[in-house]
Amino acid sequence: MTVPNVVNVLLSGIVGSTAYGLAREGSDVDRLGIFATPTEQLHGLHRYTESHVTTHPDRTLHEAAKWCRLALGGNPTVMELVWIPDELYEVRTPLGDELIGLRSAFLSAKKVRDAYLGYATQQFRRLEARGDGSFSADTRKRTAKHARHLKRLCHQGLELYTTGRLTIRVEDPEAYHDFGERVAADSAAARPLLAECEAAFDEKHSVLPDRPDEAVVETWLLGVRARFYTRGSEQ
Repeated sequence: MTVPNVVNVLLSGIVGSTAYGLAREGSDVDRLGIFATPTEQLHGLHRYTESHVTTHPDRTLHEAAKWCRLALGGNPTVMELVWIPDELYEVRTPLGDELIGLRSAFLSAKKVRDAYLGYATQQFRRLEARGDGSFSADTRKRTAKHARHLKRLCHQGLELYTTGRLTIRVEDPEAYHDFGERVAADSAAARPLLAECEAAFDEKHSVLPDRPDEAVVETWLLGVRARFYTRGSEQ
């Protein structure tokens, strides 16, 4: 994939509904990636750009350090990039492969629980704010989408918390779409799922450590800085 105006892309791929197996006709194709700023620019007078976001096509690229910080915080959106199926990668460099290989170093029990359950709760609050389903077709469509996200975040978060692995593609896409339609008709239909998710996080044992392995992440990032030390160097 050619990324306009951004060089040194280390890893990029298709995420979102396509990766989950939830895409339908007309669904957007979302792309996420990581790039490296030439190291000398990190010390210059002008602040470097940490993220490049475009629409049509929908693409988000984070600078390597920012991506690492977000991933260490358990951010579900950025973490997808290092767990998607191989066929969904469009740019995959040796440094990108290294990052995939150390993806478990970013994980910790508390961060995963807080991030996934927190994002799921945010989705539920959005649903509650829309009331009883007596709204426009467009709003109903967005509500169903948020409900699918809530269900996915609960499932994937618990999987990551209890097994240390993340399966991006959902097992039964139609069940997610059906859930979305039920919640679009009545937002209260999402409440039992969120309550079950909260209880499961409280009851289940996590295989994840108390803290992520920041030393491993730092070593990788310093390797990126060394690779792009020369001004104008590209992958």
